[in-house]
Amino acid sequence: MKSLELLLLPLLLILKDVSAQWNVWMPRDISAMTNSCVVIPCSFTYPSGVRPYRGIHGIWYFGHPYPQLFPPVVYKSRTDIVHESYKGRTRLLGDLTQKNCTLMISNVGVEHSGRYYFRADLGGANIYTFPDFTKLQVLDQPNIDVPEEIVSDQSLDLTCYVPDNCPDMSPQIQWMYTEDLPNPLFNPDNVEDSNTAVLSSTLTFTPKPMHNGQLLGCRVHYENTTFVYERLISLDIKYAPRFAWVNVSQEVMEGSSVVLHCDVDSNPTPTITWYFGDTELRSEVASNSSLPLDNLTPEEDGVYTCVGDNGYGSMNASMYLAVNYPPREPWINESQTLLEGSSVALQCISKGNPMPTLTWLKDGKLVGTITAEEGSVLELQKVTPQDHGVYRCLAENEHGRASNSLNITVEFAPVLLDDSKCTIVREGVQCVCIASGNPEPVIEFFLPDLNITINDYNNTFNYHTYSDGYTSTGIIKLQDKGERGNNGDTAVHVHCSISNTYGSETIPLGLQQEKKFMMAVIVGTIGGVAVIAFIIAAVRYVGQNNKKETTVITNLLAQLQAWRGKS
Repeated sequence: MKSLELLLLPLLLILKDVSAQWNVWMPRDISAMTNSCVVIPCSFTYPSGVRPYRGIHGIWYFGHPYPQLFPPVVYKSRTDIVHESYKGRTRLLGDLTQKNCTLMISNVGVEHSGRYYFRADLGGANIYTFPDFTKLQVLDQPNIDVPEEIVSDQSLDLTCYVPDNCPDMSPQIQWMYTEDLPNPLFNPDNVEDSNTAVLSSTLTFTPKPMHNGQLLGCRVHYENTTFVYERLISLDIKYAPRFAWVNVSQEVMEGSSVVLHCDVDSNPTPTITWYFGDTELRSEVASNSSLPLDNLTPEEDGVYTCVGDNGYGSMNASMYLAVNYPPREPWINESQTLLEGSSVALQCISKGNPMPTLTWLKDGKLVGTITAEEGSVLELQKVTPQDHGVYRCLAENEHGRASNSLNITVEFAPVLLDDSKCTIVREGVQCVCIASGNPEPVIEFFLPDLNITINDYNNTFNYHTYSDGYTSTGIIKLQDKGERGNNGDTAVHVHCSISNTYGSETIPLGLQQEKKFMMAVIVGTIGGVAVIAFIIAAVRYVGQNNKKETTVITNLLAQLQAWRGKS
């Protein structure tokens, strides 16, 4: 072990960089062998404004940092009163006036393992217990670092460690029972970390299966003492499975049966696991395993894998079991409701052996293309109301067919249909407003001359609506035919308002002229017959009177012509 001066030198250098506060430095972990000694490096600082009163004293505690908990006293500079287990064992190597609190414990035992705390006493109220601690581990044998897995034919490093923190004792390491190892190498090393030292020796060799169970040992001896520490280990050499065998790939029909076999060579006996794809079917510890498959279904078509694993390696073998079957019912999208102008991709997936062909039908008619793949996509771009309908995906192969369908509903803003109009009827004026939309449109009438919105029945207006699918019809009957214009036409101003979730529109309705002209012809004809009858009577009367009366008849004919022209 290096001299104590070299061990404490880094502590003294650290003091120059530590701020003038209550601080302590000591290693977090340190170890020692039983019956040897251990040095715990320690340094501390205190506030620059504190002046020691009657010197600087210190106390080392075991287990707890505060005196109120009555922890065992390991060392106390004012008196020799310490816990019984530390009597004659502890000595302060550091100089407290130089802020060095390094402690040495001799003849340590396993019972001394634990946490050690330092308390600085500068007199008066300037007493401070530092919360930092050093954890001491006392060992009764050296440590051997053994890898979790020792595999045959792979280089192996075994390292023996022993603490070297006692300046009065120097350990020596020797490996035992290495005579039968192939070309062993020994590499000694001394590692110092945070002023704690560890001596090590690494044994390197390449194990073979024959070395399984062999004993190896690490012996530690301290010069000029009778202290000897040993540790033995038993090598557990494993080798991975060397081969795995399964049936060759085969093709069977749906409903048949087959037995798959797997053999694995390894040491120790492997765990054989059967997989179908990524799904585990069964597992057992054995050198060989069988997997019976009865009444095969299409879902059991695929790759079957046998995996042999003994914890130190694995090997697998696979075979493909093909099951011929007709297409299964295709998987497709759920029925959807779309907004006019949006787009959608309809997917269809079906499995079968051989691979089925996929065909898309809309309302029984072919749409898209026929594909011979497991999946097919039908793209509907910027849908219109005409895209509304039932879409069916048909899957076919030589063993049968299957299909599945979905509904596409297209929602759109209301549209006024051409049959919307106002007509003159016997009771007055009848207005009909017809609109198509999804959701079905709400129809209202508006009379701009009266600033009235009609959406219900009252004493003046007769209003009702009905729907047929996505078409709504609204009807009103106006009792008044309206005022006549300068040209004699009836003036009717009616607006139709149509609306749903996606839009609204108000449109003036035109007056249908055929009905008016038909009424004019009927009235004109009836009036003409009456006038002709009147003229005949008048002629007969004139025939019996003078020419002055003939002039009166001529005037009547002129008035008749003028009246018919207005009609």
